[in-house]
Amino acid sequence: MNDPAPALRPALRPSLRNNAFHSTYLADRAGHATISPESAVEAGSFASLTLVYTAGYFGIDDTGSLKVVHRFASDMGRLQFADPAGWNYVSAEASNGAVLELRFDQKGNVRPWDKTLLIRVQRGFMREGDTITVRLGDTRGGSPGLRMQTFTEATFEFKVLVDPFATYNYIELPQQPTIAVLAGPPVGWKALLPTARRAGETFTLGFKGEDKWGNPSHLAQGRYTLRASLPVAGLAQAFEMRAGQLAQRFDGLSVAQPGELRVEFLDAGGRVLCVSNPMRIVAQAELLPYWADLHGQSEETIGTNSARELIEFARDTAFLDAMSHQGNDFQITTPFWEHLNALCAEYDRDGSFIIFPGYEWSGNTGLGGDRNVLFLAEGRQIHRSHHALVEDLSDLDTDANNAGDLFDALADEDCVVFAHVGGRYADIRMSHNGRTERSVEVHSDWGTFEWLLEDAFESGYRVGILANSDGHKGRHGASHPGASLFGAYGGLSCLLAPELSRRGLAEALRRRHHYATTGSRVMVEVGARFARETLRYDEDPQLGECATHEVREAMMGDIVRHDGGAVEFWCAISSGAPIERVELRDRMEVIETLRPYAEADLGRRIRILWEGSEYRGRGRQTIWDGTATLEGNRFESATPINFWNIDKKLERVGHDQLRWQAITTGGFGGADIVLGDARAGSLSIDTALVKARLPLAGIGLHDTVLDSGAGIRRRMRVFRLPESNPHRAFSFTRRLELESGREHALYVCVTFEDGHLAWSSPIYLVP
Repeated sequence: MNDPAPALRPALRPSLRNNAFHSTYLADRAGHATISPESAVEAGSFASLTLVYTAGYFGIDDTGSLKVVHRFASDMGRLQFADPAGWNYVSAEASNGAVLELRFDQKGNVRPWDKTLLIRVQRGFMREGDTITVRLGDTRGGSPGLRMQTFTEATFEFKVLVDPFATYNYIELPQQPTIAVLAGPPVGWKALLPTARRAGETFTLGFKGEDKWGNPSHLAQGRYTLRASLPVAGLAQAFEMRAGQLAQRFDGLSVAQPGELRVEFLDAGGRVLCVSNPMRIVAQAELLPYWADLHGQSEETIGTNSARELIEFARDTAFLDAMSHQGNDFQITTPFWEHLNALCAEYDRDGSFIIFPGYEWSGNTGLGGDRNVLFLAEGRQIHRSHHALVEDLSDLDTDANNAGDLFDALADEDCVVFAHVGGRYADIRMSHNGRTERSVEVHSDWGTFEWLLEDAFESGYRVGILANSDGHKGRHGASHPGASLFGAYGGLSCLLAPELSRRGLAEALRRRHHYATTGSRVMVEVGARFARETLRYDEDPQLGECATHEVREAMMGDIVRHDGGAVEFWCAISSGAPIERVELRDRMEVIETLRPYAEADLGRRIRILWEGSEYRGRGRQTIWDGTATLEGNRFESATPINFWNIDKKLERVGHDQLRWQAITTGGFGGADIVLGDARAGSLSIDTALVKARLPLAGIGLHDTVLDSGAGIRRRMRVFRLPESNPHRAFSFTRRLELESGREHALYVCVTFEDGHLAWSSPIYLVP
């Protein structure tokens, strides 16, 4: 047999090197695809798009097929073929009359292009020039169209692959059809300040309008005025937003005297659009708070938009102080790793914006689960968990296939590691190294995972508490979950550091001088005072000998010697939202629940909450669809809490019933209801997991807990609140008599009325 023509050899080789990827065999003969209309669509809107595939030289043989795929991260509506009047109806027809079979599979293609419309030529075949017309959101039968993804992307790609030979080895078309997904008009406004700075120091104020899905809107143009609670040097009294502008930064501001600063933004008619978070101006401070999202991905791995766009969003639209790109290691090629490092070097600026080079070590759950690695310098070796989606195997010997191997590989590196719960969860009981792994991430877009902290305590580890986004939608530092399987708004970590630099923030991470929130920028301070001098350890003494210092006080994250007796614990909180409660905890035990109001302040307002998750893995979503019905009373109002997916609604049915669709993934959601009468009648709750009838007179300050009997903290809670809660600042001191002979970990978990949470890192008191 003759050798293939030399011109064909280069095209054949790539398909033979690694069968994890699509064939590149004669891609220029595979046909082409177009989409119409080409105009931009609004995020979360309905659209009707027509994709036309024209067969190439080989056509498509009998039982061959097309795949039209889109990214895992996209929350575009689930395609369906059964109901022509329903959402997301799709049809397809061949120009030559061939019979087509349509199927949708959430994971029908190679990651990250998981979501797959499969169009099989079931009877017949296609010749060159024949077409397949796919109507995505076919409105001819009454469908409103295809519900587009809820977040912005300049080049949303409908990637088309063809199997012309009926071998199920697909060829990716060289040119792919794309459309632009843009934000809608602003429906909410945000103003963001640092949470503390020294008097006279410069700082930045940020302002933006967001559409109903949390996208910064390019349609926020207009004239705005500002009103500050303190004199601010350099702050204009009014400014203009241009059409197309996503956010406004006010740099170089300063306040001369100590106090608390809040800034109001007003529209041209004098209406207050938003008020910034509070910012404390202090005379002196050794450490200052810097806000970070240390975990997010871009389109080069599993996310959306480029790594450069992700960084610029974090800096210019989310107004972060620090970040890290954390792509799944098994998708990071060597060229992309080099590109990421170059981007980090380009954008990292001491005193302005810090970016850590890093990656997510994504080992299988049984081999340790997800870990996040942050380096302090560029050019370090990436130790992947595996090479499943990296074709170049030349550095296979650098892999760390399990978490123990990872910690060994990083033993001499200048880096920090924290444990993460995503699709996989970190099994820190199986593997942990306190020298490198300093913290656990208890919240992200995936949900809330206090059980990871419980694992650490039960294993005797001394860890700090972080929260980040692990955002996949290109909104690093302001990560709205949209309408996908993500069940929570992305978290933030506040790092208490001597300076804004990699070294300064790494010191905060290593000393656990940080606290976590579910996305709000609040001030949380905790400390402990001792009756006599004790020793503070510079390192965890479990790791070996370390330097010590005699102290009378400790801050969050410190490890101090204390063998029982009295400790004075103090806490101070300041926020933009009212404070609902503060739990003072020792490890997972709640020592005391404190509220800034008393039982005498309670009124007609009742809060109904649902929370928890199915289990630790990917299928953790818990469905809470249900109703609440009053007998002998009426609902005057109902306000949703943490309804991040606006497709899932809280609705009033008449005056005596609420109906909702909701999910949780470890965190909580719910409703605030105001009753016509504070105590009359009863409340009946009906969900698949919890059913109960509660006399309203019996609902008070403390939680009525309705347990589902399964899952992880899967339950409902009902309690009463003041009709108005003005308390946005709260402080307390408690004298605690601690048991001798055992270790204590003192910290707070704060719940705010807007549905956000905050956790301080523990103060560890060791015998």
